[in-house]
Amino acid sequence: MKVNLAYGSGHLPIEVPDNRTTVIKPTHIDGLAEEKTAVLDALQNPIGSQPLLERISPDTKVCIAFTDITRATPNDRIIPWLLEHLGGPNDNITLLNQLGTHRPNTRAELEKILTPEVVANFRVLNHEPENPEALVQVGTTADGTPALLNRHIIEADLRIITGFIEPHFFAGFSGGVKGIMPGCAGLETVMSNHGEKNIGDPQATFGITEGNPLWEELRDIALKAGPSFVLNVTLNEQRDITNVFAGDIIEAHKAGCAFVKNSAMQRVDAPFDIVVTTNSGYPLDLNLYQGVKGMSAGARVVKKGGTLILAAECREGVPSGSPIDDLLRSADSIEQILIMLSTPGFIRPEQWQAQTQALVQRKAEVLVHSLIDEKTLRACHLAPCPDISAEVARRLDALGSNARVAVLPQGPLTIPYLA
Repeated sequence: MKVNLAYGSGHLPIEVPDNRTTVIKPTHIDGLAEEKTAVLDALQNPIGSQPLLERISPDTKVCIAFTDITRATPNDRIIPWLLEHLGGPNDNITLLNQLGTHRPNTRAELEKILTPEVVANFRVLNHEPENPEALVQVGTTADGTPALLNRHIIEADLRIITGFIEPHFFAGFSGGVKGIMPGCAGLETVMSNHGEKNIGDPQATFGITEGNPLWEELRDIALKAGPSFVLNVTLNEQRDITNVFAGDIIEAHKAGCAFVKNSAMQRVDAPFDIVVTTNSGYPLDLNLYQGVKGMSAGARVVKKGGTLILAAECREGVPSGSPIDDLLRSADSIEQILIMLSTPGFIRPEQWQAQTQALVQRKAEVLVHSLIDEKTLRACHLAPCPDISAEVARRLDALGSNARVAVLPQGPLTIPYLA
């Protein structure tokens, strides 16, 4: 059986035995025939809110927060439509890039995300998570750390938070309040919320928001910013918009999560000896930091002691010299990483990704097919997999005739769960 894995900007074909393989995909939903019409209709008939234009006067200061280059949100469509709905260029409108703790995006990247016309005609800014002058305190996190949000988010009369909804490996679902916290939050605030205790909580996982202590704190901090209007979309594997959820940042997002859960979360009856997964292709597999999401999706249905193979292009590498690269290289093993992270007072940027990777590797052996060289992968405690088809065949031969394989060609766009 040939299966095309989402990989980079295209596909990576692999061969697996059809009599021993289960391919797990999201339930397909066709893209909307008239995407723009659907977006405008959602803005005019929102969930739990007045229509957007009824909340805005000529003097209203508006901050539109949009997702960065690592996300699949079709910003180049929805942002121009949103701005057109608001009446075009206006000095009272600021577009703010929800970087979280990611690197700033270049002007060329911003033009790719938003279109050159939007960048030329509007004030477009990168969030600055480490600049004290760019942040305002709105309270504290559970451990007493200052809860810091971007000044433009706080000083706006209305926040319009855009993004797309998919299952998220520790926040339940993307979208909604995540566009404010962590998207526009201070580094120390994010590090507190994404600390070892919250990441290790069993409720901090795919598909759970209410009852998830990590997401509930995201919500509580985001709501302190003031009234916010959300514009979230859902996507299929072709990145077509399948639905639009606009309005109150909690109620509209809740409706979107229910829609996504029905299509993206797939039940399986038993765990598999081998699981092949992806990180949904570009831009989600831009680097290994993002690739942990694909690992997490596959780990849900791999047997303890089994094999997990991740196909993620990682054209930006780990990336080299990033906090997660430094943290992984500083340890001799994944167990040492977990010990370090559980040590009182030990805090490192991006530690949540290393912790998640280590927890997956505690359950299964992880191999990676990517552009990252073997030396770098091994320094990150991962094994290279140059030929996925051959590796699967070799391991099945060793395991015997009862061994079974699962393939998640779209990675975390599909979240399997055990019955």
